[in-house]
Amino acid sequence: MNNFSCFGKKLEVFFSFSCFYQSFSCRNRSFFHFFLFHVNPFWIQLSYFIIVSIFGHLALMVSKPRTAWFRPMDFDMFFMSVSATTVSSMSTIEMEVFSHTQLIIMTILMFVGGEVFTSFLGLQFARSKFLKNCPSSDQNSVTLVNLNHNVPKCTNPDNQIELDLEKEKPETNTLDDNGNKCLGFDSLKYSSIKFLGYVVLGYLFVVHLIGSTLVSLYVRLVPSARKVLKDKGLETLTFSVFTTVSTFTNCGFVPTNENMIVFKKNSGLLLLLIPQILMGNTLYPPCLLFMIWVLKKTTEREEFRYILMNYGDMGYGHLLSGPHALLLAMTVFGFILIQFLLLCSMEWSSQVMDGLNSYQKIVGSLFQTVNSRHTGESVFDLSTISSAILVLFVVMMYLPPYTTFAPPKLHEEVSDNGKQSRKKTFMECLIFSQLSYLAIFIILICITERQKMKEDPLNFNVLNVTIEVISAYGNVGFTTGYSCKRQLKPDTLCIDTWYGFVGRWSTMGKSILIIVMFFGRLKKFSMKGGQAWNLS
Repeated sequence: MNNFSCFGKKLEVFFSFSCFYQSFSCRNRSFFHFFLFHVNPFWIQLSYFIIVSIFGHLALMVSKPRTAWFRPMDFDMFFMSVSATTVSSMSTIEMEVFSHTQLIIMTILMFVGGEVFTSFLGLQFARSKFLKNCPSSDQNSVTLVNLNHNVPKCTNPDNQIELDLEKEKPETNTLDDNGNKCLGFDSLKYSSIKFLGYVVLGYLFVVHLIGSTLVSLYVRLVPSARKVLKDKGLETLTFSVFTTVSTFTNCGFVPTNENMIVFKKNSGLLLLLIPQILMGNTLYPPCLLFMIWVLKKTTEREEFRYILMNYGDMGYGHLLSGPHALLLAMTVFGFILIQFLLLCSMEWSSQVMDGLNSYQKIVGSLFQTVNSRHTGESVFDLSTISSAILVLFVVMMYLPPYTTFAPPKLHEEVSDNGKQSRKKTFMECLIFSQLSYLAIFIILICITERQKMKEDPLNFNVLNVTIEVISAYGNVGFTTGYSCKRQLKPDTLCIDTWYGFVGRWSTMGKSILIIVMFFGRLKKFSMKGGQAWNLS
């Protein structure tokens, strides 16, 4: 009898714990759904980048730098973490200060902050719109809840997640016991979203694997490149993976102080990196579309046909129509050609290309112009390039990655992405244009650095500040740097360093540039700002 009583008490405790766990799990799920389906996507993505930056900063601070005699300031470490997470490559610390462990941490930050990876997360959030709360039509199939309707028990969604995905309506609906609409796992649209996620994940894996392998093989086979890494104490594998991730995500960090200047004679390495730059940013939609078309032809899966025929309904911002993708590719190569011709015509015989033969000049110029949108790796010292080229680079850095030249007859077709027009809220009407915000940021930095602009005008001039701000906004990483030789009042204690021009700014100026990097990373949410302002 005592044993039975003891067993009953244990059973009562077990059920009490189960009820507590279910209640706790229910509340957590309610909070999760509220955060995903009620909070504005802008705040979701901003929270994501801020949280990743904070964790990255803590990881960089815990790990030791390469040199024991020099430890960077905490704020500079946070700046570098934000720069890596927002794939901006603005630097306040020389890259060779970071240890092997810290380089791995920055590699992770760049990877999870890259546009392709975050868009993959968006696809996963899209799948989470369908919950497994509806009855299935048979024992082997499972149905999912459409979150546009009230859901029983713990779920609390009213709105759909819009992280790179538009709201959508299922093709076929069934009703659960409570009258809620449900969507089956076997739905073609749901299955297509799932397959699109697999394609994006495979795209990420294949490009990084092939890119890292090719860079590693080049470094091992070419003595001059191998010597650079040996002299700087860098491991081949670390350099290959770091550079590939940085290049594909269009971050622009390189684990050498001189960036790619030290490799400007290694034309083979530059040619290996150029496709990775384009495939990770400006040419990602055409490459993705081509990959899906190939899979459709080889596998004959209905999901791939559905993706190609209903690209607008998929809600994936990087999935464009065939004509739009073609025009985008033509625009990208057109911009590259314009920059390439102007750079070669003005700098061919200048000190910028001293020591290079004709082939190296051509490859180096091509690499530099491809990087202006939006990677930021450099083989030339930008401070020595003519002002006309710098202004052209500023324009290229400002343009969004998917800027497309479309003839008037095709404009309506290219712009059609399935969105329905709606009335703007009062707060949306108050949003300024992108140029207005950039002008404000430049003015604020000129105010914070006004004393240095008076004392050191050759380094702290408006053009250099503008390049730094536009580079941070475009998440590029181009910088003119700082030179002690340009000081009007030479400082004997001044030492030339390889970090960016922002490294010489005040803490307030650096803080403003951090805001610019976040603003630039999330500029897609304010691209249509300023439309309420009438200048006539």
